[in-house]
Amino acid sequence: MGERSPGNGAGGVRGTDDEAERERLLGKLTLREKVRLLTGATTWRTRAEPALGLREMVMSDGPAGVRGQSWDERDPALLLPSVSALGALWDEELIERLGGLLAAEARRKGVDVVLAPTLNLHRTPLGGRHFECFSEDPELTGRAGAALVRGIQAQGVAATAKHYVANDSETDRLTVDVRVSERVLREVYLAPFEAAVEAGVRVVMAGYNGVNGSTMTASPLLTDPLKREWGFDGVVVSDWGAVRAGIPAARAGLDLAMPGPDSAWGEALARAVETGRVPHAAVDDKARRLLGLAAACGALGESASALDASSSPDLVRRPVPTSAPGLPGSLVPPGLPGSPGVSEQPEQPALPGLRVSPGPPESPERPALPGLPGLRVSPGPPEQPGPPEQPGPPEQPGPPEQPGPPEQRELPGPPERPGLPGLPGLRVSPGPPEQPEPPGLPEQRELPEQPEQREPPGPPGLPEQPGLPGLPEQRELPGPPELQSPPAPSFASDSPKAASPISGHGGARALLRRAVAASAVLLHNRGVLPLDPDRLRTIAVIGVHAVLARTQGGGSAGVFPERVVTPLDGIRAALGEGVRVVYAPGPSTDAPPGPLTPDLCTDPVTGDPGVRLRLLDAAGSELHSEHRCGGRQLEPPLVRGAHTVEISALLLPGTSGPWSLGAGGFGRMSITVDEHVLLEGEFGTETDDPAVVHVNPPVHCVRVPLTAGRAVRVVVRRELAPGTGRATVVTAAPPRSDDAAALAHAARAARDADAAIVVVGTTEHGESEGYDRTELGLGGAQDELVRAVTAANSRTVAVVNSGGPVELPWRARAGAVLLVWFPGQEGGAGLADILFGRAEPGGRLPTTWAAALADAPVTRTRPVGGRLGYDEGLHIGYRAWARHDREPAYWFGHGLGFTTWAYEGLCVPGDIVAGEPFTVRVEVRNTGPRRGREVVQVYLAGPPGPLERPERWLAGYTAVSAEPGERVTASVSVPARALRHWAEDEHAWRTQPGPYRVLAGRSAGALPLTAPTLVRAPE
Repeated sequence: MGERSPGNGAGGVRGTDDEAERERLLGKLTLREKVRLLTGATTWRTRAEPALGLREMVMSDGPAGVRGQSWDERDPALLLPSVSALGALWDEELIERLGGLLAAEARRKGVDVVLAPTLNLHRTPLGGRHFECFSEDPELTGRAGAALVRGIQAQGVAATAKHYVANDSETDRLTVDVRVSERVLREVYLAPFEAAVEAGVRVVMAGYNGVNGSTMTASPLLTDPLKREWGFDGVVVSDWGAVRAGIPAARAGLDLAMPGPDSAWGEALARAVETGRVPHAAVDDKARRLLGLAAACGALGESASALDASSSPDLVRRPVPTSAPGLPGSLVPPGLPGSPGVSEQPEQPALPGLRVSPGPPESPERPALPGLPGLRVSPGPPEQPGPPEQPGPPEQPGPPEQPGPPEQRELPGPPERPGLPGLPGLRVSPGPPEQPEPPGLPEQRELPEQPEQREPPGPPGLPEQPGLPGLPEQRELPGPPELQSPPAPSFASDSPKAASPISGHGGARALLRRAVAASAVLLHNRGVLPLDPDRLRTIAVIGVHAVLARTQGGGSAGVFPERVVTPLDGIRAALGEGVRVVYAPGPSTDAPPGPLTPDLCTDPVTGDPGVRLRLLDAAGSELHSEHRCGGRQLEPPLVRGAHTVEISALLLPGTSGPWSLGAGGFGRMSITVDEHVLLEGEFGTETDDPAVVHVNPPVHCVRVPLTAGRAVRVVVRRELAPGTGRATVVTAAPPRSDDAAALAHAARAARDADAAIVVVGTTEHGESEGYDRTELGLGGAQDELVRAVTAANSRTVAVVNSGGPVELPWRARAGAVLLVWFPGQEGGAGLADILFGRAEPGGRLPTTWAAALADAPVTRTRPVGGRLGYDEGLHIGYRAWARHDREPAYWFGHGLGFTTWAYEGLCVPGDIVAGEPFTVRVEVRNTGPRRGREVVQVYLAGPPGPLERPERWLAGYTAVSAEPGERVTASVSVPARALRHWAEDEHAWRTQPGPYRVLAGRSAGALPLTAPTLVRAPE
């Protein structure tokens, strides 16, 4: 094994001493004690071994933020831009700083291991989880991922490279067997993981999928190349629930099975060692690696009790609970442990990939306010602690789905009732209103897709949210609210140094705001941007996404931000009182109804904005009750005997008409409104994908006529059953507005303004973990909205809010097109900085964007017979476009700034020795009116011959900054690996001598400079 990287925290004499001490500790353990360490203690924690001074290590999902051990909106986290946005930075120093922010959050929440970065690739534009992956190119992904690893691990927190390997699509992801050649694996899909190992990553996660006939948790790829060839000395952890065959996984390179406390190992593994089916040395190696990880994270020996505070004064590490609170979410009727006739059972996932926790971690520092911006919500009574974990049998499968349609009953229209007294706005009197006599029958319909996870509303003083009133009226906004983000920083074009400290939450927000601007990609600009605020009297802000912007992708990596700056927030704050801001929502999107938010409902017990969450026993008696902030409750804090989850709220409609109300989850569910049952039935699971079962369960809806200002009591109940998780979601959506009227209002607002900002984007049922996309359209009438607005005002900026590629058929009509990705909590502030010239859009596309899906050369995501062939080989992304001589809408690497550049010179070594790096120098000149930053990219091509290669491939890049008229030289380092290929017959890396071409420019499709060079074999 080669010399360890500094990132592993070991080396030299000290490293030798530490290893000797760990060997001594390992020798104190019996076989069964070693085996016990190899399965998690709970969903998120490893096992402690007090005799060794080993405490539990806590893991948490990343990479958008660090959620912690529970899905609890009262325990918020900083929300970063999506990983696709980080890929668009092309700036490793800034990514490293963001990694440091993740580490600070991890320490604040008592987390030792962050499950990030994701190093899978954008193989096809239809990948549902693009927002969580950096790019389509292995070199860019490797460099960006290594930077995030360095940033996280610089503060004593472990990073996790996932999902090893070829886990690049979501369709049948639990069982798909990817068929890919050895050469393609090495050069494309394994390359980013190799870069992470070189950066010292401490954990690698084995994915659900299989590769070439072997599931990844038992794959020989865990040994070679990962451990043996690359020298990875960290821990290989399974994706949650991914271990299917315990003994093959034990013989392979897997070290830790998650979650716990039960897995395919345990006593079965100990017996396998005793009978010789698994070598004792294999168990020793796994346990040794866990001890090494614990030492690196400060969880072993004296350092285990010294939990260092973060370097930031406002980011203080929270204590790690010593035992798992609460109870498992999947053990249900006839009751939970402690119920009559039910044996005690430990926390255990019902399905592969379960990401649940019995409740929020012990957290005296938890903010008193919930994690939603601008809300004053009472936290309600404290949670009741669950009993301690006890061993027991594994969970039994649930009963089969009952046949027949769910029962539906009539509900009357709203009664004529006087307005609610005494409480202004949304603060409705507690308790249910008087019950009317039932006439009428609401329409019932089942939604085929998962609901959109909507972001929290903006601060007080914002206009009504689009879609809530159901009216497309344009409204003039009041004066600006209190600034929702730190003042705009001074944006220099050069990157900050990775070592710069982050000072408290204000410093963290400033960094996140900077990242928004630095990652935003200006796709198109006809001189409209930047806008000059001094020349604006009226500006129109248009589109549902302007106030319900998507800040993060859907799935297991989601977090609850404490605050969100929407595009409308950011624009209002930036312009102040001198500019009139008019907002028009435009047509509704096609998104399914979103979960109840506090601006729509109140707790029927306290009257505070939010909902009432109760746990009931089989007889309907209350076991637990608490106030919660919204209708999306993924981990109700279960107690002994819990049989039913109930969420109730007083819903105060903002407009009259047929509202859509929904219940999300599995098993027997019901919806009642004012004591009238609208929906009741058994809803079986159609998938065992954990992202669906535990994070985005399908929603079943009814429609009911409601009257504006007259509250109704909505109650959703779901019975808990084995194998169905415990996620319970209550959704509500107002009557859909008339698209034609909404378009007309939006066009009128744009026509009467000096400039228009129209914000469009995707929804959670289009981009999410658990399923791939089937099209690249924006959905709804969003394309029609942009066409109407651009026709009304040529000074229109179209802002695209998506995590991956979408079709933009109107792009040539817009004055400017700006891509902001899923920008995180400071999205609106960073957007305003760009719109009004306070920062230059610094992003460059990490993925090629097609004009239409039909043009894209690689689109297959669906397996055939359980297998998904990577038949395109080396040619994904821009490589495939170049090979097929097709012209996309925007090439990989494309992105404009607020100035222009000329590429004027290229200097390349005349000959290069194979196996050695070299430097390319590119002369560029700023030909525009202001200082700017340019990402100079270098590609290679050739040499000719029978060896198949891409037409060109990224070899290196760097960024330069210059004043107007200034000429600068970009020195681009090209690593030796850029010239090599994998020789399958030799199972080794080789570099082919001969003539190559070096190309330089600003994207994979704009390479004006080219020069030859000769690669020769070493002497």
